Amino acid sequence: MGRARRQPRNESRHRHAVRGVSGAPDHERAGIDLFRLHLPGGAAGTGRVHAGHGQIPWLSPDRTDALQGLPQRRGKSQVIGWWKTWKALEARGIMGINRRNADYVLKYNKRSLYPVVDDKIITKERAIAAGIHVPEMYGVISTEKEIDRLDEIIGGHNDFVIKPAQGAGGDGILVIADRFEERFRTVSGRIISHAEIEHQVSSILTGLYSLGGHRDRALIEYRVVPDPIFKSISYEGVPDIRIIVLMGYPVMAMLRLPTRQSGGKANLHQGAIGVGVDLATGVTLQGTWLNNIISKHPDTTHSVDGVQLPNWDGFMKLAAECYELCGLGYIGVDMVLDKDKGPLILELNARPGLNIQIANDSGLTHRTQAVEARLEQLALEGRQESALERVDFVQQLFGHVPSA
Repeated sequence: MGRARRQPRNESRHRHAVRGVSGAPDHERAGIDLFRLHLPGGAAGTGRVHAGHGQIPWLSPDRTDALQGLPQRRGKSQVIGWWKTWKALEARGIMGINRRNADYVLKYNKRSLYPVVDDKIITKERAIAAGIHVPEMYGVISTEKEIDRLDEIIGGHNDFVIKPAQGAGGDGILVIADRFEERFRTVSGRIISHAEIEHQVSSILTGLYSLGGHRDRALIEYRVVPDPIFKSISYEGVPDIRIIVLMGYPVMAMLRLPTRQSGGKANLHQGAIGVGVDLATGVTLQGTWLNNIISKHPDTTHSVDGVQLPNWDGFMKLAAECYELCGLGYIGVDMVLDKDKGPLILELNARPGLNIQIANDSGLTHRTQAVEARLEQLALEGRQESALERVDFVQQLFGHVPSA
């Protein structure tokens, strides 16, 4: 299949470097650790940044945290090396955690609207009301007493998913693939009893998997069956697509592929693969896995780049519409491709990670600044763009140019 290479266009310079990430959640720090950026020869300087010629493979948390205080504790040559590294990241428009939080999350996301994305049930209810496609919701269990309704909710479904409404990272999710006599078979092949399912629901209600550790609700929903296109490039589980959206404009996309190491979860920090996606065509770009740039899936050995994702414009339109759905200006939209139902919204994230930049070999800042400039222009003209117009704008501006 056709490959694609990066061709940055109309992207202004980044004013902030990757800075201290002390105190940031592990899953956010990992986004900085994964950077593998190809820079002009010598850009890495002489600083100790684990770099080969012309590369910045990754910056560990202690080193990124040290940037602000570097002049007081490093020698002159190391300071120069760090400065070159900093400027190289800046030139590529790499967005760091501080910039993401201050200039985008805090600026565009009202705290009062966080429950819309932090609670999967609220997200799903809003999506259904707006006519946006999501996995069908079979039922919700909110109290211990309601666990008695589990059989009623499951009904005649042989497969289903139970997940915490306010969980994160895939924790607490139970995926049932089939029934086995009076018991159930999980996607991993484990046979469990009805009592074990009830125990899992009870654990969810106690808040064992919730973001703040407070009481939660259990959501029972349709089990997504991945489109056959993923069979050769994914290990078990369900691959998903993350698109970062600023004020309704999709700015960057990534396909996340489960591996044996990730336990079938599409979670990069547990060992899944992140693969960049061309916004214009839906063709996959390079992959990143465990701090390495890869072209093949480690379990299936099939190429992960150059794959044409079906119904790509449908994914882009869904992502763009999520701005009106939740009211938050800077979000990560997680979607899946079901073999029968097509593109579906799984969940939204008000604090999307930064490692999507690695898979795309491109910084977020240049793109977000281009969108902000577009918004300023539209404000002067006194008009707004529809979801389809927003998609067309970013596909023209951020789409990659196929190699000859």
